[in-house]
Amino acid sequence: MSDTFEEASVLVVGGAGFVGSNLGRDLLSRGVDSLYIIDNFMSSEPSSLPDDDRVHFIYGSAADPRVLGNLPEHLDYVWHLACYHGNQSSIADPFADHDNNALPSLALFHHLSSYVELRKVVYAAAGCAVAEKTYGEAQATSEDAPISLFHDSPYSISKLIGELFGNYFFGQSGLPFVRARFQNVYGPREILGAGQWRRTPETVWRNVIPTFVWRALHDLPLRLDNGGMASRDFIFVEDIVEGLEILALRGSPGEAYNLASGTETEILTLAELILEITESDSELLVAPAREWDRSGRRFGSVGKAKEQLGFTARTDLRDGLAATVDWMERNVVRIGACIDRYASLADAT
Repeated sequence: MSDTFEEASVLVVGGAGFVGSNLGRDLLSRGVDSLYIIDNFMSSEPSSLPDDDRVHFIYGSAADPRVLGNLPEHLDYVWHLACYHGNQSSIADPFADHDNNALPSLALFHHLSSYVELRKVVYAAAGCAVAEKTYGEAQATSEDAPISLFHDSPYSISKLIGELFGNYFFGQSGLPFVRARFQNVYGPREILGAGQWRRTPETVWRNVIPTFVWRALHDLPLRLDNGGMASRDFIFVEDIVEGLEILALRGSPGEAYNLASGTETEILTLAELILEITESDSELLVAPAREWDRSGRRFGSVGKAKEQLGFTARTDLRDGLAATVDWMERNVVRIGACIDRYASLADAT
């Protein structure tokens, strides 16, 4: 897939974030002519922005018409990755979630619907929003799985709203809109504590893998919610980036595609593997299910993306974790500074 984006003008909304910063750097390596980034640093850090003369940074939210008005008249590809990070943050402040998830999606897709030469708009949807809520044996969640009207968090709801708005503009104006349903992404450049305080300790202790790795590196206890028996589908960020680029080139407008490993991993197994890689003495603390969380076991179906697009996640979990541990060890001061900004608030909440 070399040179496929040469001389293209592209936009990454949320380009300073974990996935967005990885995607932006890869697009630059593939020869894009210009990379526009919109980000308000709600869940990200300015230091994560790529340092390249082809980068045009626009500070703010895609919900702001003044921000959208700073975009060029021509764009080839757009990736909408920005969100108000996480289930717990949305539960703590549903209105902030609405303002930073649902509204930017509506405003962005409405604005882009007038771009006549736009080749593709790829939206980061949430695989968790369509997965069955079960603690029993999990079945791989397919793209055409039924979607419940009952959800665990405003985050899950707003991610689905983004899909609905994109589908609306696809049907009404031909917006070349494709949905990328993420599973649990992990890897280098995910910074614990990045962005602004969001009224919950998960501002710091967000996704499970960076949390476990950081705590293991410092011999701190690892909390196993649901007794560690819950499961997730973990996909390495380099695989997600490849999938996002493939969707921009080959994805069919109006369709949804899972970006998943297709492998179900129990959280206890994950914790034990991280302790092994880090050679940590951290204690495993068994805890009950979180009050809000009804999603016990899940993983994504990989059949459609493989058959229609040729996409397969290639990174083994052990190898991906080793790369993540290495990056976090090399960036321990940077990550620690972000954690320290909110450590007292997180501990007191």
